[in-house]
Amino acid sequence: MPLFTRASPLKAPTILPFTYAIVRSARRRSISIEISSAEVIVRAPFFVAAADLEKFVLAKSVWIQQKLVQQAQQLSALPQRLYTTGSELPFLGQTLTLVVNKQAQANVVQLGTQLLVGLSSRSRLTDEEQARRLVSLWYQRQALYFLTLKTDAAVRILGLKYTEITIKVTRSKWGHCTTRGALQYNWQIFLAPEPIVDYLVAHEVSHLRHHNHSPAFWQLVASLCPDYKKHRTWLKANGLQLTL
Repeated sequence: MPLFTRASPLKAPTILPFTYAIVRSARRRSISIEISSAEVIVRAPFFVAAADLEKFVLAKSVWIQQKLVQQAQQLSALPQRLYTTGSELPFLGQTLTLVVNKQAQANVVQLGTQLLVGLSSRSRLTDEEQARRLVSLWYQRQALYFLTLKTDAAVRILGLKYTEITIKVTRSKWGHCTTRGALQYNWQIFLAPEPIVDYLVAHEVSHLRHHNHSPAFWQLVASLCPDYKKHRTWLKANGLQLTL
């Protein structure tokens, strides 16, 4: 038996104004509902009958609809990024203006508040798609470089060590620290002001000592970032806007 299976989206009962997909797993022992990007996913063990899943969804239907409306509002408010000359992107609290040109080899260079994007004349992508990919890679390189510097500075202050740093885009959180000391950051945090980045580093580095959110953990965060409460509130309120 496979560890998990994902069913095609099933049409919910006619009284429900949404559809949902069922994902079954051999490891699960209970039912849960996940709502992400306006998609409803019901996660369940193999032994739960489809009829029981429908009853479960029906019982949660009001909550599901509220979440779907909330997410639709959030998605409609997402910034619409353009990748043409004159377009503006946030970067560590400043605004970068794109200057896009064709040239023999693709590259991206920051010159003051300008981001010079050179498109390869040999690429098969559209100009805007190629510019989007180049800008995304540039942000990732900047994030890895500066997050490494900031993390190194923080662990020196606390006398801690980490095993590695990786960057990626994650849906649900901005950072992660494993029990073996590996740190992961969401590189799109670099669309935020620099104090927010510093708070994220303080948060994840503090998890190297405390793998929880106990008072001792927050005291350690505060030792690195005294204004962490303000920055944490800002990130919760504005985090969805931090996307390329």
